[in-house]
Amino acid sequence: MQYIAAPKPLDGGSVFEDIPKASDDKSVYLLHRAQTGYLVLNRYPYNAGHLLAVPYRPVSALGELTAEERAGLMDLLVLGQRALAEALHPDGFNVGFNFGAAAGAGIPKHLHAHIVPRWNGDSNFMPVIGDTRVLVDSLDAMWERLKPFCRET
Repeated sequence: MQYIAAPKPLDGGSVFEDIPKASDDKSVYLLHRAQTGYLVLNRYPYNAGHLLAVPYRPVSALGELTAEERAGLMDLLVLGQRALAEALHPDGFNVGFNFGAAAGAGIPKHLHAHIVPRWNGDSNFMPVIGDTRVLVDSLDAMWERLKPFCRET
């Protein structure tokens, strides 16, 4: 509710542009800052530990990213998956993008990749999309748990 009730950008900006401007990474659940993007916990997770890899520059399609931004985004996906594997020991992952509102993109003008840890026996993907979510940790606790693993090697 805190996120839902928070003021939204009036200039047509996106929350993804505001997150890296925060002075306190934990307050926005930002886990890692890289040169061209960042890793953040999803405030509306499909599963515990659901991360987003987000380029700093707002674009709506992969082809609009520079080669450096595309490589940086892939590096963030690798870092996020590795951090989740080390911290949470999931049995698998869903990793992907939603392009356009019709495909489920909540912020279509600023692409981002989802990294969702999965465990044998957790909810299948359809009930998760249908807002059936069982989360075992708060976002604050999950940030504390994941932060030490979000380092580049």
